[in-house]
Amino acid sequence: MLYVVRHGRTESNASGLLLGRGDPHLDDLGVLQAQAVADAIGPVDRIVSSPLLRTRQTAAAFGSDIELDDRWIELDYGEFEGRPVADVPSGTWAAWRNDLDWAPPGGESHRQLGARVRKACDDLLDEAAIRDIVVLTHVSPVKAAMAWALGVGDEVAWRCFVETASVMTIGTGRGGPSLRGFNDTGHLDHLGGLGPAGR
Repeated sequence: MLYVVRHGRTESNASGLLLGRGDPHLDDLGVLQAQAVADAIGPVDRIVSSPLLRTRQTAAAFGSDIELDDRWIELDYGEFEGRPVADVPSGTWAAWRNDLDWAPPGGESHRQLGARVRKACDDLLDEAAIRDIVVLTHVSPVKAAMAWALGVGDEVAWRCFVETASVMTIGTGRGGPSLRGFNDTGHLDHLGGLGPAGR
């Protein structure tokens, strides 16, 4: 089984900021979320993580060796990094939604992100059929991995929401990947603090 997990909350997420390659640590709630998700999934055979601190801290809650893979890093927001989501003009959001090749100045497009995440997923597919693998990553790669599992285009990213410390479960078989669960957050119910958060 392949578990794709968004990292626990950071102060930037809680403040509604676009958080891409910035590298803040988990906030107090994020630390609790990391432990809750590790407890919910339980022991796994392999742990893969984005190299950013917030994902490594979430991965550490599993208590096993961590393998870093740059392909699972968050979308590069370029000049938009750290900007409040609410401050991005509506026209910019429209351009972003309507063109997979559009990217923030100095940043990365959804098509570019999707290509690297799909390759990372392909590399785990066969192993996930016989072993349990957890990937600690970010909101945009989670969405790209979902698109891979469903066999749909990366534009689906704009039609789904991914909570901090949520779990996506992907099974594998002769027919390829199959989505078993998405944005699962039941393990966080006792913590509170959920709701719309910045990337």
